[in-house]
Amino acid sequence: MANPNRTIAFQGELGANSHMACQAACPELDPLPCHSFEDMLAAVQENRALCAMVPVENSVAGRVADIHHLLPESGLYITGEHFQRVNAMLLGVKGARVEDLTEIHSHVHALGQSRKLMRELGVAPVQHPDTAGAARQVAERGDRTIAAIGPRLAAEIYGLDILRENVEDADHNTTRMLIMGREAIIPPANNGRCVTTIVFQVRSVPAALYKALGGFATNGINLTKLESYMVGGSFEAAQFYVDADGHPEEPSMHLALEELGFFCPPDAVRLLGTYPAHPFRATNGR
Repeated sequence: MANPNRTIAFQGELGANSHMACQAACPELDPLPCHSFEDMLAAVQENRALCAMVPVENSVAGRVADIHHLLPESGLYITGEHFQRVNAMLLGVKGARVEDLTEIHSHVHALGQSRKLMRELGVAPVQHPDTAGAARQVAERGDRTIAAIGPRLAAEIYGLDILRENVEDADHNTTRMLIMGREAIIPPANNGRCVTTIVFQVRSVPAALYKALGGFATNGINLTKLESYMVGGSFEAAQFYVDADGHPEEPSMHLALEELGFFCPPDAVRLLGTYPAHPFRATNGR
């Protein structure tokens, strides 16, 4: 059994992009593959892992479906972020040739991010829950006419050849990950750029969202992300997810949060975490 205090959970199989993100961001921790996002979060909740590597959005495919519904209810806190560059490889068994392929297997996002390759080869796409699982199944079948789109790490783990490198359509293909744990780890204020993630609901009155967000504008707080999604299946109620530049102990952020709370029902504002901004933000204008 792995030491839970030295383990990081991720969704997918060994060799997935999330596995690579774990290696890059937390190389001192042992990876724990999980079947679903719920299983991944449960591993942390149940003390089988110290933290989880959670994908939330991709520069090509957009936000990761369902994850924003799970985060507020998980009881976990965001302690860091990581931006993982996605370099997709076309993987086949030993002796496979690109011109002989009839099927390409991968996650729906990886297939969607490699449309040019699919059109060029005229092959049938086959969807899998994750890229590494697709690579493993291709290796197990041993069929030279099928291939997978997946990370280089999956080729190494499952003994596949890289038939073609960097088959993704966009050279900016990057996934943003959140590192989540059971305890909040808040860095000191005024010690470098921080991001604060907030979820909230507003009162059901005209212009409530406009007024609630006004505090961020008047206090000079930059919002790098704002999304809404339904609450409890109702078309009348929405929850909002915000990433804001700043630290709650800084006067400007404190005032903005105070004003936000004025336009929300009691206990409807929650801070999911305050954490250091990843260097990727500075180099990519985020």
